[in-house]
Amino acid sequence: MQNGLVIRSSSIHAAGCYTTKAIKKGARVCEYDGPRFTKEEADERYADRFVTYLFSCGDSGMVIDGFGSAMFINHCCEPNCETEEVDGRIFVCAVRDIKAGEELTYEYHLYDSDDAEGDCYCGAAKCRGTMFSEEEVKRREKMAKKAAAGKAGNGKAAKR
Repeated sequence: MQNGLVIRSSSIHAAGCYTTKAIKKGARVCEYDGPRFTKEEADERYADRFVTYLFSCGDSGMVIDGFGSAMFINHCCEPNCETEEVDGRIFVCAVRDIKAGEELTYEYHLYDSDDAEGDCYCGAAKCRGTMFSEEEVKRREKMAKKAAAGKAGNGKAAKR
């Protein structure tokens, strides 16, 4: 599966994963594989690290600490791949025909992140400006509104 993938500099972010061979729509490109931990174990293990390659797996709270080609696949709002979970394994699959030399991308759909920033720099025509999932964007907006309402309420009480 991982034949024909190379890692090199990316205009999206640092290093990216590129294919040296054409890939047909629907084909499995590679597997996102590595050691597995609970989210809590990963949070503790990587508390002081700025960069991680963690991929949430299933509803069990497990994450995969990625290694190999898949960890270099960058986020894009108009991706040429998507991820698919099959029996607890994560595969990266082509959502369209991909030409040799193209950088592989998928939407990260980040959620439940401690990071305040999830800015996207993919450069796609329809870039959403964030790597967070739509649900996470809505959750954060709701939290921000609650926080603003709380501050406004505290300010009113202080004026009395």
